[in-house]
Amino acid sequence: MRDYYEILNVDKNASEQELKKAYRKIAMKNHPDRNPGDKNAESIFKEAAEAYSVLSDSQKRQQYDTFGHSGLNQAGQSGGFGGFNVEDIFNSVFGGGGGSGFGGFEDLFGSSRSRTKKTAGDLKLKLKLSLDEIYNGVTKKVRVKRKVRNGKESIKCSKCQGSGELRIVQRSMLGQIVNVQPCNNCSGIGYIGGTELSSSTIEINVPSGVSSGNYMTMKGKGNEGVDESLDGNLIIYFEEIEHEFFTRNDNDIYLESEIEYHQAILGDSIEVPTLSGNVSLKIPKSVKNQQILRLRGKGMKKINGNSCGDQYIRVTINIPKTISRKSHDLLIELSKEMGSRVSFKKINE
Repeated sequence: MRDYYEILNVDKNASEQELKKAYRKIAMKNHPDRNPGDKNAESIFKEAAEAYSVLSDSQKRQQYDTFGHSGLNQAGQSGGFGGFNVEDIFNSVFGGGGGSGFGGFEDLFGSSRSRTKKTAGDLKLKLKLSLDEIYNGVTKKVRVKRKVRNGKESIKCSKCQGSGELRIVQRSMLGQIVNVQPCNNCSGIGYIGGTELSSSTIEINVPSGVSSGNYMTMKGKGNEGVDESLDGNLIIYFEEIEHEFFTRNDNDIYLESEIEYHQAILGDSIEVPTLSGNVSLKIPKSVKNQQILRLRGKGMKKINGNSCGDQYIRVTINIPKTISRKSHDLLIELSKEMGSRVSFKKINE
């Protein structure tokens, strides 16, 4: 796979605005509406969207700069759980939403591309999940206000004549610009009546391993149209609730454990909490302060996979502010035996 910076033809220190400008140039030149049937242009268009989706996200960009393509979790990038979506990326940059397949391209270039199927409207929902729910997968029941069919007759919209859109033609120095907008009389459906607003309970089956920024689409669970073919979708965006002491990075889990001085010197076996329950961890003798130990396979489950990430435990050594007289005497004896030699080393950044 080609380097993302090479795809967008930008420097590795490119700013957010420079990335956006580079993507806009490639997207406008290679958009499918301008290149019907050109598979090469379509491939470049999708490739640029993937590169921009990574480099415009500061966290993904840092992972890519450090580890390259292997450092990115590519699960679900072509749809369901939304690593990136070509249409969404295009819309976010060009401010689309006119109802066409790539959202707003008609507004920019006056394309004669036909609209995608009219729907009663998609609904968006933000769903908050705990790390435990994400690890195990969970079924959530939520109440959603949406339009549902009421059995009454619907009529064709008189303003758009059932097309669901209004086309406004403007002439400028650049030529003819066709601005296509959803009809404000029927909300882009083409028909009026036959539905009413109602509160419904929707059951959402959340798979394990999702994270903030991921989403899933439930087809036909948005606003209902006058018939099933016009039903919108319900798009659920996941939001991860911060855990009390676990920190998540992709599929790895991080945790800090504070141990006593004698445990650090002599070694020990301690119980460590994980998302799958407590496990035993061996503390090696003479472990260093801030040393990181790993529990293989005890991290977060991967989306649509059977494997898990790892859990990392950073060990810190407790230096008590006050000690008993007995402990004080023991430390005096220890200092006499070990001495008070001090050494210095250069800091290696």
